[in-house]
Order: sequence, then C-alpha cells, then structure tokens
Amino acid sequence: MLSICTPDMHFVYSILGWEGSIIDGRVLRDAISRRHGLKVLHDCYYLVDVGYTKCVGFLALFKQQRYHLN
Repeated sequence: MLSICTPDMHFVYSILGWEGSIIDGRVLRDAISRRHGLKVLHDCYYLVDVGYTKCVGFLALFKQQRYHLN
C-alpha cells in the first residue's frame, strides 16, 4: 500500500494491490508510471520511508539514524 496525505492529514492518493514483500521503490515507480497515477508536483517535497529511493521531490530519512530519542 502506498498512500499520500496532506499536512492536515487528508488522503489525496492511495494505491493497493501489491502482494507479498515488494521493494518500496517499485511501488512508487508503478504509481508514477500509471496513466492516471501519482503526479509529483514541482516545488513540493514528499517525506518518504528509508526504503524509497532518493530522487527529486522525495526526502528520505538517513539509514541507521535514531529520530525518536528519549
């Protein structure tokens, strides 16, 4: 499942249907390449999980970095 929401937590895009364990980047590429798929807006950034590839418009966290400190 891949979902995108606005800063005020409204879902604007969702894709379902991938079975088993699949690489996150492949799901993202599929969502972008569909005819009426995900449109990546210019001048916007999407915060993504570490499993996604880093490319223009997508900000991924650093691997092995603790972000939830006590």
